[in-house]
Amino acid sequence: MSTDTTASVSTHILDTSIGRPAEGVAITLTARAGFDAEWTALGGSATDADGRCKDLPALPEGTTHVRLDFETEAYFLSKQNKQAEAQQDAPANRDSGTTGVFFPEVAITFAVVPGEHYHVPLLLNPFGYSVYRGS
Repeated sequence: MSTDTTASVSTHILDTSIGRPAEGVAITLTARAGFDAEWTALGGSATDADGRCKDLPALPEGTTHVRLDFETEAYFLSKQNKQAEAQQDAPANRDSGTTGVFFPEVAITFAVVPGEHYHVPLLLNPFGYSVYRGS
């Protein structure tokens, strides 16, 4: 997947509030060549049933910074609707704005070097998230 002239990126999402992969989260990949360069959108994908996004676009040669944008609002809204159906008395919104989603998106920016692979897992719940460089 990686070569000597470019880095590669993969990711997955675990919804820690339910202990399961987050399926159907749209992800956009952007990159730039240098801290003062413009961001270039490379494309995107969505997580599968295992929470993985296996078909992110390749990074162009010269990439030094990468950004993964996770569109979490639609995912959480779909979970709220399912929970509301399952728990009729549950509140529809919970102290986080009109949609009830505290983090409508998560943007992770990180530096890369050629020849390296970067796996960046997102651990997500309705009121917090964390990321790390995985293997």
